[in-house]
Amino acid sequence: MSFLNEKSDLKNNAENERIEETFTTEEKKENPYIELVRFVLIALLIVVPIRYFIAQPFIVSGASMEQTFHNNEYLIVDQLTYHFEDPKRGDVIIFRYPNDPSKFFIKRIIGMPGDTITVDNSTVKIGNSELSSEQIITEPYIKSMKGDSYLKQTLGESEYFVMGDNRDASSDSRIWGVLPRENIVGRAFLRLIPLGEAGLLPGAYDEVDMSLINI
Repeated sequence: MSFLNEKSDLKNNAENERIEETFTTEEKKENPYIELVRFVLIALLIVVPIRYFIAQPFIVSGASMEQTFHNNEYLIVDQLTYHFEDPKRGDVIIFRYPNDPSKFFIKRIIGMPGDTITVDNSTVKIGNSELSSEQIITEPYIKSMKGDSYLKQTLGESEYFVMGDNRDASSDSRIWGVLPRENIVGRAFLRLIPLGEAGLLPGAYDEVDMSLINI
């Protein structure tokens, strides 16, 4: 009787092993379309939040920022930093055009909240509560600015004054008014194309470079 039980146990073990092998084989033959769908879903879960909340690509179109940026240059825009700190004078930003939010513009911040901006021919002046008098802002990136206009604008608490580096070919705050903080998408963080001009924070000038000169 003992011998028969041993044979029965051996038979059961063999059958269990065949069942396990069958399960293992079936798992290995999982439908490739299911694997593809799983991969796509995982990729979307990773890429979409990055694309909409952290960084996204933009292609420069137009001549308003020459010679700093040229047509068809490929940029990566940092959308995260301004959630933790305010934009600064001199930052190159991408924003939704106030008169048509479906369009994106690239310009440089010239005036900050609380500033009074005066554009007097080819001179840009800034006044605010921290300055004893109105001062001229130096702009090393400007090559030409025709002296045929006058504008004075005081900015509110969440308003910015932006202009293109190519002043003679730029539609900016001189034409359509102030830029609300809520329209700012982010700052130019990385230039990828052309490869010869690739680099971090392209076109960056801080408030030291854009110094204020007493009149």
